[in-house]
Amino acid sequence: MMSTLPPEPSDRDHADPQGGRAHFLQVFLSQRSQMEALVSRRVGCRATAADLVQDLFLRFWRRPLVQVEELSTYLLRCAGNIAIDHLRSEGARVRVSEGWLPEQQDNQGSEPQAALEAGNDLRHVEAALRSLPQRTRQIFLLNRIHGRKYAEIAKAMGLSQSAVEKHMMRALEACKASLREPVTPRTPRNAP
Repeated sequence: MMSTLPPEPSDRDHADPQGGRAHFLQVFLSQRSQMEALVSRRVGCRATAADLVQDLFLRFWRRPLVQVEELSTYLLRCAGNIAIDHLRSEGARVRVSEGWLPEQQDNQGSEPQAALEAGNDLRHVEAALRSLPQRTRQIFLLNRIHGRKYAEIAKAMGLSQSAVEKHMMRALEACKASLREPVTPRTPRNAP
């Protein structure tokens, strides 16, 4: 009978087949539904959450085991981090496909200036989003990047729709304010 699990990667793991690997597998399987629920709340999609948690399993399975005091807590933290990484990569992919990046601009006449302005605007908006509280930023990304409706976000995050609307207003206002900030030219350090 063939196993569907990947082969164990190191000699250390072969020497202790029932110890570390068995414990990891037991803890991972007991935490799987909780990790998937956490990731699903953050990314807004159960199927994506299941895929991301499976990827997390494979990452751990293929490398030597990490020694931590509380494996279940560590796995939950890793699941949260993998959701954040996914949202970041999705945001970058959407910006490229929607033409937010300077390379995607169609302004042929003043292309260098337009690219510079677009790049500055993008940096201002990204800085504004990074400065938002995590929940506000997460709601913004779920709505604007992943196309989730306010009601879906409210249900997934256990909030009222009114609370989601307030978070979105705060995020949009921060983005608008970042674009109104004057661009200050950089002065060389040796300038008088």
